[in-house]
Amino acid sequence: MSPQLALGAIALVVVAWLAACAEAGLARVSSFRAEEAVRSGRRGSAKLSQVAADPTRYLNVALLVRVTCEMAAAALITYGCLKEFDGTTEALLVAIAVMVLVSYVAVGVSPRTIGRQHPLNTATVSAYVLVPLARIMGPVPSLLILIGNALTPGKGFRRGPFASEAELRALVDLAEKESLIEDEERRMVHSVFELGDTLVREVMVPRTDLVVIERFKTIRQALTLALRSGFSRIPVTGESEDDIVGIVYLKDLVRRTHISRDAESEQVSTAMRPAFFVPDTKNAGDLLREMQKERNHVAVVIDEYGGTAGIVTIEDILEEIVGEITDEYDRELPPVEELGEDRFRVTARLDISDLGELYGLEEYDDEDVETVGGLLAKALGRVPIAGASSVVNLPDGRALRLTAEAAAGRRNKIVTVLAEPVGPAGPHGEEKPE
Repeated sequence: MSPQLALGAIALVVVAWLAACAEAGLARVSSFRAEEAVRSGRRGSAKLSQVAADPTRYLNVALLVRVTCEMAAAALITYGCLKEFDGTTEALLVAIAVMVLVSYVAVGVSPRTIGRQHPLNTATVSAYVLVPLARIMGPVPSLLILIGNALTPGKGFRRGPFASEAELRALVDLAEKESLIEDEERRMVHSVFELGDTLVREVMVPRTDLVVIERFKTIRQALTLALRSGFSRIPVTGESEDDIVGIVYLKDLVRRTHISRDAESEQVSTAMRPAFFVPDTKNAGDLLREMQKERNHVAVVIDEYGGTAGIVTIEDILEEIVGEITDEYDRELPPVEELGEDRFRVTARLDISDLGELYGLEEYDDEDVETVGGLLAKALGRVPIAGASSVVNLPDGRALRLTAEAAAGRRNKIVTVLAEPVGPAGPHGEEKPE
């Protein structure tokens, strides 16, 4: 091969190497990083900012330069091999072997590694060449992309470095591994994606856990229930618990009684707000945007049969992104705390068989419930709130009084239950007046 052909091929490979560097660097430099470089007064940041404002255009230019140089180098090496070797087949095999090696190492691996390791420096240097080159080429790169899209089934050339959600998720994981973001931030980003695949029924508070009030109850009774339960918004029911006719807000009750003390005797239906209904199959992300737009804080979830499945609030949806929302008073509690005289403070989630062991029972089971909180709810016939109390019978004839203690967490769920022995209970237990 003549020296002129060899030098020409080497020069073309070097230009292709630089173009591949530019591609890798530009793909990793966002407009935000470019703006940071401008604010810090980095040299060449103005050019970089111009490239980052329209990355697709300049990526297309770099791509065109790289492909053109690779093809031209391949043509020169093939021509040189044909002149060097007598046999055409032998010459073509040598040319193919040389170009595969050069394209893979010199254009494929090496420049992309450098561009990914030093994206800001690579992109800044590339901007000096790509900006004037884009002016010279004009619409040629975009025209070639349009022709390629016309020949390619599907959506054609994509704008941006991500082909799918999976690629973006992988990039977020990579950023966490390189300590660019915290693990909590990585989880939050993943949670945002998962929210798009989450249905309302997966985040709602089920009907069995709702604290409700009948529409014929008085405002005073509603105030008492709100203060005892810790909820500031309570569903109002009509003919049954499955028939939610509205939502009563604590602030509306307080405002009504502040204006007139006589309002305490009025029915709670006079102070309730209309209920906002959504199907349980609705997308949680869509519902969040809808609730923000309509300024609704709580929605009633309806199942496929038209019955009430539960309620969902903005906080319920946000918890899918940021995790459980608790306050500074929440703390981890031991499952059992002995208080003396056969009195125990147990967590509401304690298995009833464990409760039975505290009172010397080898086996204590219930077909309907599994936890102490569920046992109390069954005895009461409703969701327990702080201070609610009922007596339950043990298999050996003894009776226990279970008392729901202070609620905790944003949903004000009962966390602990006080268990103490009392005299024998009646067939349905004994409930403490509220």
